[in-house]
Formats: sequence, C-alpha cells, structure tokens
Amino acid sequence: MNDRAALDLLLAQGPLSRTRIGRLTGLSKPTVSQLLARLEAAGLVLATGRSEGRPGPNAQLYEVNPATAHVAGVDVRPGRLLAGVADVTGRTVATSEVPAPPGEPPETLVVRALDEAAGAAGLERGALHRVVLGTPGAFDPHTGRLRYARHLPGWHDPALLDRLAALLPMPLTFDNDVNLVAVAEHRLGSACGHDDFALLWIEQGIGAALVLGGRLHRGGTGGAGELGFLPVPGAPLVRRPARANAGGFQHLAGPDAVLAAAERLGLPAARAQGAAESAARLLAAGSAEVADGSEGRSGALAREFATGVAVGLCSLVAVVDPALVVLAGGLLTAGGEPLRRLVEAELAELAVPRPRLALAGVAEQPVLNGAVQSALAATRDEVFDTSG
Repeated sequence: MNDRAALDLLLAQGPLSRTRIGRLTGLSKPTVSQLLARLEAAGLVLATGRSEGRPGPNAQLYEVNPATAHVAGVDVRPGRLLAGVADVTGRTVATSEVPAPPGEPPETLVVRALDEAAGAAGLERGALHRVVLGTPGAFDPHTGRLRYARHLPGWHDPALLDRLAALLPMPLTFDNDVNLVAVAEHRLGSACGHDDFALLWIEQGIGAALVLGGRLHRGGTGGAGELGFLPVPGAPLVRRPARANAGGFQHLAGPDAVLAAAERLGLPAARAQGAAESAARLLAAGSAEVADGSEGRSGALAREFATGVAVGLCSLVAVVDPALVVLAGGLLTAGGEPLRRLVEAELAELAVPRPRLALAGVAEQPVLNGAVQSALAATRDEVFDTSG
C-alpha cells in the first residue's frame, strides 16, 4: 500500500524528493527510503536530477520510470482508425491514423494502426502491455457481435474478437466510444472528482454514458446509454428501432433534425459539408446570437435544439438522478456556454431533478484519450503491484 501510494503521488505530482514524499504520505523517512530503494530495484522509479532554488543541500528527486510499460488506444470510425501509444506516466508518445477502405478486414486495420503507432514510438507491437479499442455501438458480451453500429460494415462478425486475439499477444479490451469519452472526462475533464455522473454525446449520432460509484454501467448487452433509440415526445414513434437504426431522440435532436429545422426557419444548411459539421456551425451561430441578445432565426434554432436535448435528458435524469451531466460531442459543444445554459434552463422546466450541466473538458480526441486512460488504469494496477 505504501509503494502504491508513493507511485500515485509521483504520477500526479512528480518528480518528488524523499522528504516531500514523506510529508505527503505521512510516512517516516526510513520507510520512504526503503520503499524508494525497493521501487528503484524493481525498475518502477528513477532518480532524476536534484532540487534547486532552496536553502541547504539539493535533494535527490524521483519519478516514475516511463519505460515501465506502454499501452495503446484505438478509436474506430467509418473510414479511418486512430491509434495512440502512451507510456505508463500517461504521456502520449506517438499516434497514427490509417484509412479504412470498404472491404478491408477489421483485424488487418487494427494491426496496421497499432504497428504504425508503436513503430513511431520506437516499439514493437508486442511491447504494448494492453490495448483498448473504442467503437460506436457495443460488443455483446454473450455473442461477441457488435450491436448498434450498422454504419461499420465488416465489424459485425462474431468471430472478429477471436481473430484479433489470435493476432495480438497483449490483453485487448473493447468498449463503446461514448463510454470512453466518459472515462476521459472522469480522469482528465469536467467530471474529475465525480464518481456519479452522466454524459450525453451528440454528434453524428446520440449516445450517453453512466458512471455510478466510479464504474461505467454497460448493461446486460453492452447497450446501456444508446439514448438515440429513446422514444420521446415531439418525434415520430419508431418501431423496431434496431432494424431502422434510428429512434425518436435521434429524430428530435440529431444533426438531421437541426438541418431540417434550419431549412424550416429559412437558414442555409450546407448538407454537402456533412450533417454533423453543418449542424454544429448553425448551432454555434445561434448560440452567439443568444449570447449577445440579437436573436433572430439562428437564435431560434439554438433554442429549439436546446428544448429537444432537454426532452431526451428528462428520461435519463428521472431514472438515474445524476448530480452532474457532461455535455459532449460536436453539436453540444459548438454552442459553448450559451447553449449549455439554454439546455439547463429547459431541463429545469421539464424535469424534477436539476443536475448541474457542464461542457466537456477534453476537446481533442476524447475517444482515443479515454481508450488510453482505460488501458493505463488496468496496466498500472498490474505493473505497480509489488506485493509479490
């Protein structure tokens, strides 16, 4: 326990001296000296320079050895895979992006992305301690089949996980992309310090993640949080939503709904540029109008979208009653603080629970960041265990 406490401190605040570790942990100087000697012998910490700028002799500083282990995350999207490699301290040392042409076997793409990222980090693929792969939808733990992601052709073969396991020597974990965004927010973003929160993601699709007691809730088939399929007032009732690959909330607050509302309001909607990107630009303009008080058609669009978002959130907050809801994804973050306030005000009018709403804090590559953080958490538990 003392060893792990010191390692966690070095990760969070290092490099640190023996004296500083003792003050922060409450351990005696001899105990700190013994544990540092033990961790040095195990290759887990390194002596790195000496403290400067203080009266008296300079003290030896220690840090976690970044070469102890390396992990990788992979973010899967239609048309491309993004991979990143990080050392055990959490520093990203390399990334790679590979195209995913139609017909290319998924396992080939994953291996290629990992090989390129590992190579850029000066590593072999086999040197990676663990890999976490994030995809839209979720792999059913009972069948091994990817569900809720019909826009990823080739990824639905139930034998895919076995083929990947045969190609990759390290532990490989799969998770839903929005779940991994929640991991990133929990460790690095707006949900730091919150072990109970919900995250709503709206971009091309709509999804949610639930963190309860510090743990992700995935559901019986891995489909917890597939909020886009939720029937909601104000949207057509979609029967057999799995076959339709759509649902009421998606029709009410997805990018196509924003573009349809823009056309109805007489606003230009550049669908050729991509529905999510066009919708985000329209919402950014509308939120700017709301912020400066010069509301016109763009401001009306932002308010209509905020109402639709709040309608879908009502069911989530009524069942889970989270203290915090993190708003993530391009459509929700495009409008910034003005849009957040609109959604919060509408939710207060429509629901009994009144959670605090916060914008996502991890802006760059949130799925990849979450995959890396998930891999790091498991890896640190393994390599930092000095009890044996």
